[in-house]
Amino acid sequence: MKRLAFLLCLLLSLPGFAWAQRVALDTTMGLIVIELAPKEAPKTVANFVEYVKSGHYNNTVFHRVIGNFMIQGGGYTADLTEKPTRAPIPLESQNGLKNDRGAVSMARRGDPNSATAQFFINVVDNPRLDYPNPDGNGYAVFGKVVEGMDVVDRIRALPTESKGPHPSVPTTPVVIKSARIVK
Repeated sequence: MKRLAFLLCLLLSLPGFAWAQRVALDTTMGLIVIELAPKEAPKTVANFVEYVKSGHYNNTVFHRVIGNFMIQGGGYTADLTEKPTRAPIPLESQNGLKNDRGAVSMARRGDPNSATAQFFINVVDNPRLDYPNPDGNGYAVFGKVVEGMDVVDRIRALPTESKGPHPSVPTTPVVIKSARIVK
């Protein structure tokens, strides 16, 4: 047994070995933990991690909630003021990951290479978003919820309303109080 423990410690100390990277979203409705997929979506994961590290997601809201589809956040404050972003990233939708329930994907504004900071969590299986659907490009999955799907389900069940140009806004804001890297 000691030998096994020693070999495990040795393996974990090797260069290039990394624990799966996770991000914790502490929301007003509870904790959501996302496991990232850097092998499949390296540019998307790097982009998301940079936004996490910079504090961009702190005090943003889930501004678009469609109960039989997805919950979207990461771009607006509670008063629906859009936060500034960096330049868009290239689309990595051809990575083999699927928009299944719990999968986390990048939102985009029509153009396939327009994703910046906004992301969404699929609350049902959404094969219509997998490459090459729906427009020949698909949506880039870059992680999955590994803790807190009960929180996601509570968010998806909230009543929503239209506020200005924003449809499906929860009547009670769901704030991402903080986002942080966890192991």
